[in-house]
Amino acid sequence: MKPKGLIFDCDGTLANTMPLHWRAWQLITQRHNLHFPEDRFYSLGGVPSRDILKMLAQEQGRSFDHIAVAHEKEEAYLPLMGEIEPIHAVVEIAHAHEGKIPMAVASGGTQRIICQVLEHLKIRHLFAAVVTSEMVKNQKPAPDIFLEAARLIGVDPKCCRAYEDTDLGMRAIRDAGMEAVDVRELIVKR
Repeated sequence: MKPKGLIFDCDGTLANTMPLHWRAWQLITQRHNLHFPEDRFYSLGGVPSRDILKMLAQEQGRSFDHIAVAHEKEEAYLPLMGEIEPIHAVVEIAHAHEGKIPMAVASGGTQRIICQVLEHLKIRHLFAAVVTSEMVKNQKPAPDIFLEAARLIGVDPKCCRAYEDTDLGMRAIRDAGMEAVDVRELIVKR
């Protein structure tokens, strides 16, 4: 299929941010005495921090304001943003399609953080839309975020190709009826 629109996840897809997010999570989970192993963190890639914190609180019988703690996690992450590097194989794809077909970002992050990451990498201008967790009701693995991105760029989901780095994200893309590209395979091939 020749796509009429491209949609990219951000963290772990366009930007090598996941190790930095993990460092921020370590600070927050230690501060709040929460058990959150690294392998589980990576398996929940694309799930908003507030949802992860709500889940951890329920599982561990804890009571805290998961929204406030999610903001703490964002604040712990902000000083690390200067260390963000692009994932070149994927950013090159976006550059190659600049001005040819509409493109969007669909991320489980927040608008504030994701736009800062894209600006830091000097690629925000490539995307007609940036859809984040606050803009949809159901998060990955639900297809909502990808469907909203397709709507905003005016392309039928069946005509979109989307790029992701997590199993949850790949499921969301497929459930949206889009062609799914697992960037973990692109990065390994280089």
